[in-house]
Amino acid sequence: MDERIEISMLLDFYGSMLTDKQRDIMYLYYNEDFSLAEISEHTNTSRQAIFDIVKRCNKILIEYEDKLKLLEKFMKLTKTKELILNKLNEIDSSCDNIKISNSINEIINEINNI
Repeated sequence: MDERIEISMLLDFYGSMLTDKQRDIMYLYYNEDFSLAEISEHTNTSRQAIFDIVKRCNKILIEYEDKLKLLEKFMKLTKTKELILNKLNEIDSSCDNIKISNSINEIINEINNI
């Protein structure tokens, strides 16, 4: 996975554990694609301070993931969900029984709502 995307996803999981300023800077840098200079101007903070905050927060987010594994678990769950849905769709497409097909579609809808 691309590092920018991974950090952006880690922000979704662990961003609330950062300070408001850290979270705002990381959001601007990773989600809004602001440059360090643009963030510096926007927050009236030196470019070097923004750079340091981004580097420190990257390390913090990775440490949280190393300990809690929320992103890893989410990715595994998403992959498993996709595999189950594919199998159910295969079964449904080869099923001639309307009652069973309806049950399969109910299950698919329930899984999609998770």
